[in-house]
Amino acid sequence: MFLYLSKLLPLFFYPLGLASISLIVALVTLWKRPKIAAICISLSLTLLLVCSNAWVAKNLVRSLEWQNIPATEIPKAEAIVVLGGATKSGIWPRPTVDLSESGDRVIYAAQLYRQKKAPIIILSGGRIDWRGGGSPESADMATILTSIGIPSEAIIQEPDSLNTYQNAVNVKKILESRGIKKVLLVTSAMHTPRSLKIFQRQGIDVTPAPTDFLVSQGELQELVSTPKAAILNLLPDTDNLNQFTTALKEYIGSFIYSLRGWL
Repeated sequence: MFLYLSKLLPLFFYPLGLASISLIVALVTLWKRPKIAAICISLSLTLLLVCSNAWVAKNLVRSLEWQNIPATEIPKAEAIVVLGGATKSGIWPRPTVDLSESGDRVIYAAQLYRQKKAPIIILSGGRIDWRGGGSPESADMATILTSIGIPSEAIIQEPDSLNTYQNAVNVKKILESRGIKKVLLVTSAMHTPRSLKIFQRQGIDVTPAPTDFLVSQGELQELVSTPKAAILNLLPDTDNLNQFTTALKEYIGSFIYSLRGWL
């Protein structure tokens, strides 16, 4: 039930969900209470305009992504832990497993392995049955890794986790069974602050190895590169709205997880 609510309830806090609800209220009250309808329409318009411009979206994303940038070279560890959320299952018409927008974490884990940062890769992630179906994400990530030359004997799958807290709990069991003390945590940069705290709360000696950065220094400089760019970046854009929503999801997730004592 918590899993279902954790995916459903935040929709009422996201810009698109709030704007949609506000517009429905406006539609219902349009004839009998036009002032309320006007307020709801104004609220919807403000939400969409503010949350879909690059200035707001990219700075909100940066506030998460730039928290755990490694100051020096990634150190060696005993295992590389990769969190799910990086693949699309190989269901028709896909010829095989596809990488999602967050798929950089799988490639980065392979690069770290080839740099001999750790001798094994632990893939953690199940598959929510009402979200696309197919194999567990751990199996899909393993398929990608073996296809690019990572030996199967270097891969450990953890296929039962359905959220970040379960990732940490289930990975800890694997670490304890193998006597592993120090790990590298590979996930998207925006997801790193929350996942890092959860793993640390489990007593795991973890070093963040973020990847999949959506905002670079160059992209921030682009906002003010010219007066024309500054103005154009105020215009609504669906990519900006998606980035804002994803960042907001992380902040809401951190708040909910802290209430449950998981951070």
